[in-house]
Amino acid sequence: MAKIGIMSFAHMHAYSYAACLNALDGVEFAAIWDDVPKRGRAAAKQFGTRFLQDLDAFLGAGVEGVIITSENVKHRVMAEKAAAAGKWILCEKPLAPTLDDAKAIVAACRKANVGLGTAFPCRYAQPLMAVKAQIANGDLGEVYAASCTNNGQFPGGWFAQDALAGGGATMDHTVHVADLLRWLTGKEFTKVYCENDRLLHKNIRTDDIGILHLEMEGGIQVSHIASWSRAKSFPTWGDVTIEIIGEKGVVSVDAFNQKLNVYCDTTMRASWPGWGDNPDLGLVRDFVRAVDERRSPAVTGIDGLRAVAVTVAAYRSAQLGKTVRIQP
Repeated sequence: MAKIGIMSFAHMHAYSYAACLNALDGVEFAAIWDDVPKRGRAAAKQFGTRFLQDLDAFLGAGVEGVIITSENVKHRVMAEKAAAAGKWILCEKPLAPTLDDAKAIVAACRKANVGLGTAFPCRYAQPLMAVKAQIANGDLGEVYAASCTNNGQFPGGWFAQDALAGGGATMDHTVHVADLLRWLTGKEFTKVYCENDRLLHKNIRTDDIGILHLEMEGGIQVSHIASWSRAKSFPTWGDVTIEIIGEKGVVSVDAFNQKLNVYCDTTMRASWPGWGDNPDLGLVRDFVRAVDERRSPAVTGIDGLRAVAVTVAAYRSAQLGKTVRIQP
């Protein structure tokens, strides 16, 4: 039985991953460490596990794998520490806010011979898995272009602080789409033009919208909008939409649109209960199995590094006002 711990509950996804650990068979949610003890203790109480305030004690408590869900800029330090202790790692996206940090995380895990995964749960969404199968079967023929969005609610807190996040919506939401298109097409990104700004939330210091035009190997043209534009009342957290234009046809997918529209005359309110799958569960299940089988998680650290390369190039493009090459 794999023993898994979570390092930091700074990121809201930690709560979903914790619930997934408790829902899965064959895994023990062994411990929580957090550099904010009050938050860590509250999470431990909520999910029925123990909180260890000392990081060395946490890493020495029999934990075999860790899920890192801290602020983006802290990923490297935590990953290097966990790798040196021989722990398998699932790191929240982006793997890091800079290429140097992302490469250092990958190198540390290689040196320690431990598995490294990046938290891209959208690969486990059934609608996107169906599109992957269509492309793999040749149903679309050669892929020519894609039009994508990843718009979400403004997460607030440290996400709006460059010193902790390393970037705004362009970083937060482009990595998902970049990873999905690499996974769907088997191609790498080659160049990007990006314009981004703070347009929707005047009191923050990071960008809240980015508009990108990208090119992939083989000349595939991609347009993408990343934003924190969804209202708090929006029926889902946000969206991940992709329309792919191929030689033999076009396919459109809205990964988050797995919900019902319910209108209740008793309360005179509308609600949107979800009916679909839980991609986070697929992500965490694979990580647990990777720990048990001593293999690399399906979504690797290299996948995380490639997505970081896209976002770093996008910010460089926005700064320079011109198309830039994406480092391989």
